Amino acid sequence: MSATNTSIFSGVPEAPPDPILGLTMAYVADPSPDKINLGVGAYRTEEGKPLILNSVKKAEETIFKGGKFNKEYIPIDGYAEFYQLAAKFLFGDKIMQSHGKNIVTVQSLSGTGAVRVGVEFIHKFMPNATVYISEPTWPNHKNICNSSYVPFKTYRYYSRETNALDFDGMIEDLKSAPKGSVILLHACAHNPTGMDPTPEQWNTIADLMQSRGLFPFFDCAYQGFASGDPEKDVEAVRTFVLRGFEMMVSQSFAKNFGLYGERVGTLNIVCSDANVTKAVRSQLKGIIRPNYSSPPSHGAYIVSTVLSTPELLEEWKTELKDMAGRIHTMRKLLYETLKEKNIHWPHMMQQIGMFSYTGLTAKQVDVLINKHHIYLTADGRISLPGLSTKTVPIVASAIVDAINTEPSSKL
Repeated sequence: MSATNTSIFSGVPEAPPDPILGLTMAYVADPSPDKINLGVGAYRTEEGKPLILNSVKKAEETIFKGGKFNKEYIPIDGYAEFYQLAAKFLFGDKIMQSHGKNIVTVQSLSGTGAVRVGVEFIHKFMPNATVYISEPTWPNHKNICNSSYVPFKTYRYYSRETNALDFDGMIEDLKSAPKGSVILLHACAHNPTGMDPTPEQWNTIADLMQSRGLFPFFDCAYQGFASGDPEKDVEAVRTFVLRGFEMMVSQSFAKNFGLYGERVGTLNIVCSDANVTKAVRSQLKGIIRPNYSSPPSHGAYIVSTVLSTPELLEEWKTELKDMAGRIHTMRKLLYETLKEKNIHWPHMMQQIGMFSYTGLTAKQVDVLINKHHIYLTADGRISLPGLSTKTVPIVASAIVDAINTEPSSKL
C-alpha cells in the first residue's frame, strides 16, 4: 500500500443492493412500529413469526439421540441417503422404477446452488446453448447465467396488460428457439407471478419442445408448498420425464420444510442412456469441488429422517398442507377485502403459491413503502404469508390509497 494509504480497492464500485434482500434491509432499518414485510419469500405464522415444523424438531431429536450422524465432511455429491430419497420424492416410485438408473442426483446448496451447478454444467458441456428464461422470473436466474458466462434470452410468459399467462406469446417465442436451447421452466407456483400453465398447456409445451429439440430445465422450489399436495405440484416434471426428455431439475427443501438457512436441495439430470450417468456424476462433482467442496450435512439429515420415517412423513405432510392452506386463506381474504373496496382482482385467485403478482405499478409500490411502511418488490409481487387477519385490512386500505394516489388504467 502506498504512503497515502490509498486502498488497492479504491476503484471497486459499490454494487446495487439485491432487489429482494435489499428490501429486507430497508424494512429492518425502518423504525416505524406499523411496518409490514410482504417482500421476503419465507413462511410466517399468523403472528408474523418464523415457523419451525414439529416434524423437523422431532427429526433433529432423532438425529441427536441416535448418534448416527456426526459433523464430518460428507461426500462431494452429498449424503447419499438424502439425495436418493429426494429423487424418489420428486419423481415418484413409478419413474424411479422405470428411469432410476438414468437419473443422476447430487446434493446442492438449496435451489440456488442447484441452478448454479446446472448452468455451469451447461456452460461446460453444452457450450452453444442459450438458456431461455421466462419474463418475468426469479431475478437470480439471470444473475446465475451472467455469473456462469452462459447467454440467456427471455420468452414471454405473463401479460401485465391482462394479468394472465401469455401462453400464445410463450409458444411463439419457444418456436423461435434454436434446437438445443435450454428452456428454464418453473415446476409450480411460478415466481413471481404465481400463474402456472394448465395440464393441457403443459402438454402443448412438451409437444413443441420435443418437436424443436429443446432441453427442459425445471426449477422446483415449492413442491407441496404450492397446493399442499407434493404429488400434484410435480405433475409437469413427471410428464416430461415419462415423455422421454433428457432434462435437468433443481429441487429445494427451503420452503416445504422451512429449512431456509440449512441450504438443502438437489440437482437432478435425467439421461436417456444409463451408460452416461457415471460420467455425468463425475463432472458434476468436478464442478462442485472448486465451488464449495461438499454440501452442508444437517439439513440433509433432517429431510432424509423425515422422508424415511412413516410417522414423521405423515406429520410433515399435515404441516405442509396447513402452511399451504394458511397462504390460500390470506390470498382469499385479501382478494375479498379489496373487492369490498371496489378493487376487483380476479387474477389473484387464478394464481397459486406464496406470491401474488398484484399488478401494482412501481409508483404505487413506492406509495406503499414510503407512506404506509408496507414493503413489497417494485414489480408489485407480495408474499402472502407475510399477511395476517389483522394486517389484511390495513394492507387493503393502503393499496386503495396507492391506486388513488398513482392511478393506472391497468387496475
